[in-house]
Amino acid sequence: MFCRNCGKEVPQQAVFCPGCGSRSLTGSNFCQNCGTQVNLQAEVCVKCGARLAKPEKTGISTKSRLATTLLALFLGVFGAHRFYAGKVGTAIVMLILGLTGFFTVWLFSIGLIFIVAISIWAFVDFIFCVAGRFKDDGGLPIEKW
Repeated sequence: MFCRNCGKEVPQQAVFCPGCGSRSLTGSNFCQNCGTQVNLQAEVCVKCGARLAKPEKTGISTKSRLATTLLALFLGVFGAHRFYAGKVGTAIVMLILGLTGFFTVWLFSIGLIFIVAISIWAFVDFIFCVAGRFKDDGGLPIEKW
């Protein structure tokens, strides 16, 4: 068997390609039977005549929807659910805005603006989590409870 992503030979029982690290049958560049480079739209290999395997679809995230939803509900203003989903950049922004709001609300009323804004953002994320539409850092929806 050959890797559909890089064309290197892969042991029959292997789940991942030792050459490129991708899951077996996830690519579409090479024939899984002979390792020849193929056209992306081809259904049959022109060299060996084997029917090309359809790439496996990995359309759902492995993250827990329950964990994401609970983190969004209880720690959403600090971006905990986004850290869990792997969205580190926006999680840091939520954390900074949340902490800024909480530390400045006692000193100035300007902190209230930060708290309201971050609360709305966290609530929208919570709704997306409950509905199963929140996505991880790879763009895959977090749907499994």
